[in-house]
Amino acid sequence: MSTCKITKSFVDKLTLPEKGQVFYRDSELKGFAVRVTTGGSKAFILEKRINRKLKRITLGRYPEITVEMARKEALKYLGEIATGIDPIAKRQQAQAEQTTLWQVWQDYRRVKSYLKDKTYVQYEMYLNGELKDWKNKRLVDITKDMVSVRHGKLLKSHSPSYANTAMRILSAIYKFAKEHYEDNNGLSLFPHNPVERLGQMKAWAKEPRRQNIIKPTQLIPWYKALQEMKFNAEAESHHVGSDYILFLLLTGLRKNEGATLTWDNVDLDEGTIHIPDTKNKEPLTLPLSDVLIAILNYRQRFKINNYVFSSRKSQYFAYPEKALKYLCEKSGVKFTFHDLRRTFITVAESLDISSYAIKRLVNHKSGNDVTEGYIIANHDRLRAPMQRITDFFKEHCHIEVEDINANSDK
Repeated sequence: MSTCKITKSFVDKLTLPEKGQVFYRDSELKGFAVRVTTGGSKAFILEKRINRKLKRITLGRYPEITVEMARKEALKYLGEIATGIDPIAKRQQAQAEQTTLWQVWQDYRRVKSYLKDKTYVQYEMYLNGELKDWKNKRLVDITKDMVSVRHGKLLKSHSPSYANTAMRILSAIYKFAKEHYEDNNGLSLFPHNPVERLGQMKAWAKEPRRQNIIKPTQLIPWYKALQEMKFNAEAESHHVGSDYILFLLLTGLRKNEGATLTWDNVDLDEGTIHIPDTKNKEPLTLPLSDVLIAILNYRQRFKINNYVFSSRKSQYFAYPEKALKYLCEKSGVKFTFHDLRRTFITVAESLDISSYAIKRLVNHKSGNDVTEGYIIANHDRLRAPMQRITDFFKEHCHIEVEDINANSDK
């Protein structure tokens, strides 16, 4: 690096390097220099040790700023450094403070592109709904008091679950900002999460856990209506929907896990199904009971694509709500898809099946249970418990395997 007094005439006379860049250090102001690149750029810089590390600050490009302006800017930065201020971190903080909630959300989506589509849909539903007036607010302008007030208003107009979810989404975006945006020293530019106020004040609303199940006394009329729905000529979706709903009840699978089951993840010779994409990210292999095998054999007769529960419109049975509503009305039993899973678990527990086996069947994580971590429950060991659960439903619903394979004009 050459050393000389940097003046306007000096900068004007500088020739471009053949490659790379060249620095010319000022002989009067230590750390002040001009950088010239092969592309024709001339920029003023300041080099100084900050927190024991040599840092380079770009002051501006010539001729957008003059030598005198650059020198004054360098003196200002040197004054800040002398008083313990990191001007680079200060500049980064000033830039970050202009970042809006919506801008952080866009970065969130880009960085966390591996999340399920429905996660992004849910986030944007709240950001374009109850949090719409905050979308273009700077992240630093959303305060703890604002969060407390908004949460309180949502509790008055919506359910506790809705209000809490809105704030959890906001908190997730702040946590992302805290981890993602850092200054040159590795310190977060957004260290504060205003949603933490709800925890500090113990203001999170209690969310009553749903307890709905299909009771044993309801199973006979429920299954009778299911069979009638299966061959209802009014809607082709009912034919698929009846098998799909019964399949969920007998496996405990979540709604989407069952709907997206593909034939290449079904092994009828082995008597298993495989769910590669589950809620907790852990693949699941389940043994099949006799009724489940009958359902799958029956569905093969109507195979139109690679999905077990297929649809001519959406490839897989993506919109089962119509079938659910029909069955609720015809059977007189009000239930949701998750109630089927809850019923499966309740029946399994009533049969004194071990908690370890139940957790494996429904793919629940074991948490901090150290003992469970040593137990290897493969699908063969789960076959007997799965059949016992099916046998319960066969008895209480009056299911005959022959019913599943009944002829249909569909």
